[in-house]
Amino acid sequence: MARTPGHPRPPRHGAAVAELAICLPLLAMLVLASIEACTMMFLNHSLTIASYEAVRVAINYDSTNADVHDRCTEIITDRAVAGASVNINRANVMTTPKGTPITVTVSAPCDANALLPPWFYGGQTMTASTTMVKE
Repeated sequence: MARTPGHPRPPRHGAAVAELAICLPLLAMLVLASIEACTMMFLNHSLTIASYEAVRVAINYDSTNADVHDRCTEIITDRAVAGASVNINRANVMTTPKGTPITVTVSAPCDANALLPPWFYGGQTMTASTTMVKE
């Protein structure tokens, strides 16, 4: 329909509301999903750092399992990771012979560390392991 000079455009009162009703939930979901993904990346990075630092303690000649666990717990506490568990694959790292690999595995539930209610990562557990050779 051609517009005649002097006549205003036809009113579009409901178009902006309809566009907002369609786009706003999508944008909100995209923002929340991005925040949740960043939170889980931080959790993964925290677990990786904790396992690395713990195994660095474990490979020393005079360290004990308690020292390894304490170092890992220190990192986890500093980074506010909830519900984490530490597993050392040797019963006693002090008596482990030189040249033997030692693995420290740190796990944490995604639900306990999510900012939003369990959504995309609900029911999952994130795990990080690091292996080094006893010095």
